Amino acid sequence: MKKKWIALVLAGAMVMTAFTGCGNKKSDDSATKDDSAATEESSGESTEIVNKEATIEVPEEVTKGGELKIALTSSPKNLDPVKYTGTYEAQIIYQVCDTVVTYDKELKEILPSLATEWSISDDGMEYTFTIRDDVYFQPGEYQDGRLMTAEDVAYNMNRSAQESAMNRLDMLDHAEAIDETHVKATLKAPSAVFLTALTNAGNAIVPKEEVEGWGEEFGNHLVGTGPYAMEKFELDQQTTLKKNEKYFIGEPNLDTVIFKVITDANQEVNALRTGDVDIATQLTGETVKIVAEDETVNLEKMAGIQIGYAYFNMVNGPTADAKVREALIKAVDYKELAAGVYQYGEGEAACLPLPRASWGYDESVEADVPSYDPDGAKKLLEEAGYGDGITLNMYITNETFRQKAATILQSYWQAIGVELKINTVEWGTFSETAASGKADVFAMAWSWYPDPYFFFDKMFATSAIGTLGNGQGYSNPEVDQLLSDALIETDQAKRAEMYKKALKIITDDNPGIFYGNPAECLGINPKVQDFNQRADGTIKLCTAEENVWVVQ
Repeated sequence: MKKKWIALVLAGAMVMTAFTGCGNKKSDDSATKDDSAATEESSGESTEIVNKEATIEVPEEVTKGGELKIALTSSPKNLDPVKYTGTYEAQIIYQVCDTVVTYDKELKEILPSLATEWSISDDGMEYTFTIRDDVYFQPGEYQDGRLMTAEDVAYNMNRSAQESAMNRLDMLDHAEAIDETHVKATLKAPSAVFLTALTNAGNAIVPKEEVEGWGEEFGNHLVGTGPYAMEKFELDQQTTLKKNEKYFIGEPNLDTVIFKVITDANQEVNALRTGDVDIATQLTGETVKIVAEDETVNLEKMAGIQIGYAYFNMVNGPTADAKVREALIKAVDYKELAAGVYQYGEGEAACLPLPRASWGYDESVEADVPSYDPDGAKKLLEEAGYGDGITLNMYITNETFRQKAATILQSYWQAIGVELKINTVEWGTFSETAASGKADVFAMAWSWYPDPYFFFDKMFATSAIGTLGNGQGYSNPEVDQLLSDALIETDQAKRAEMYKKALKIITDDNPGIFYGNPAECLGINPKVQDFNQRADGTIKLCTAEENVWVVQ
């Protein structure tokens, strides 16, 4: 079945803005046979989106009080920092809790937070933090808002190292409180990313009494030191936060923050336009155009640090066979796939398991991705013993990007005799299924910091098997060694060379289809002031750099 048939599935998808970047190149035969069909039915006029700026009269003085409502596209599963697995939970955790150190809004510099300063031993094995003496926990069921001490910091570091669902502090051996305001963290080996890891919501500081008192229910009753205290968590509905008047940085401007779960993209943008929410997150598809052209709200967009991908099961089922994986990749035109997913400029085509924004990216490796060659894909399946076809189960969430990608892949793979069954599930079920290796294929996006560690070590290290990052069981001793060496190297240029070698090996193993670099797109009411969009998609409402408020 030729590409001409597949192009029908992409009808409407080719109202594209220009796409940059890599795509698996067509083989010579495929180019000769299919280019006319691609030109005739897959290409189209570029649709220019006019971003109309919405403005209102803003008073010179900050307006205190009021309510901010933020839409989340999927329901948070567990707000316990060591158990969270998705950005939906992180958005709430960052408002309720603080970390020992934090990134600036540009994600370029690590700044003090609960720690005022720190020192590193000459061998890079020990970090000593000076902890603030004026920070209090929000009152909870098992403590009344007591002073946070170095003991709390050590407790949370050790807890994360031992219990984190995402192995966020796997480099830590142990942490101990030297006195009430000093903590010493001892690593297993020198780590170039330890401080960066501490900025993550999964390493937020919470009171031991609340963790132990609530047990498995702590995630539903999160308590921290942050600018907003959690008043009520309603699974699949909304989370209500109230101002923490004792916040150490200063009084937050907002009285109330509500995170509302709106899983339907159209309903989310309608809620923004009618004022039911003030910020709509993770806009995709036509909603980007709708928000951009609405004169009452604004579209904010910036390049993201993430990759969109479909990950193959490396251990069980047909995709454990290297020939099957290569066949699935050869069956797909990456650029056309990305064009279908990002119809409104919400991302760009890609082909490697690392964002271009990362300093470990190597453009030369793009040539190693198997070329688009449907006939070659069929031959590989025959050689692997699947000439009569196979059936694969893919798991995705309800996000537009994932649904589009899954549908397009389903069409490409059907053309080579592969039936793809798409299972759309809520985030909790998806996370559990993907992490446990129960999916033939799962599709999602991975977003973190520019350091390659936060992609490679979480998605491809053998030690990450069983987590959401590497639920598909990728394991390569040579990659493991390169990642270990890069972690203890302090020279970034040398680390980059190690990561580039790992990138090539991983790409040659064909673990998945890494088709796009999504942008961060959100819609915002112009009444929202002092809000800073971040490249990792994180929302922060009250920090040393910003204190969001609303015009009333």
